[in-house]
Amino acid sequence: MSKQEGFTQELEDEAVRLALRSGRMRRELAENLGVGLSTLKSELVWRTTFFTRADAERDIARYIDGFYNPVRCHSALDYLSPAQFEKQAVS
Repeated sequence: MSKQEGFTQELEDEAVRLALRSGRMRRELAENLGVGLSTLKSELVWRTTFFTRADAERDIARYIDGFYNPVRCHSALDYLSPAQFEKQAVS
C-alpha cells in the first residue's frame, strides 16, 4: 500500500468514526431534549390555557429563559440550578 493509499484509508476510517460519534451525540441530544420537553409540558403547558399561539410562544420563552435554564434544579448538575452550578464552578 502506498503512502497515498494509506493516508486515504486513514481519512476514510476517521470519517466513519466521526459519523458514528455524531450519531451518538444526536441521539443523546434528542434524549435530553425529550426530557426537557416532558418537563416543560408537565410544568407549564398542561397547566396553562393559551388563547393564541403568540401567548404560548411568549409564555414558553419566559419559562425557559426565566426559570428552566437559570433557576430550576437539574439532575445533570447534581440537582443544582445552572446559576448555582456556575457559581460553584467559579469558586
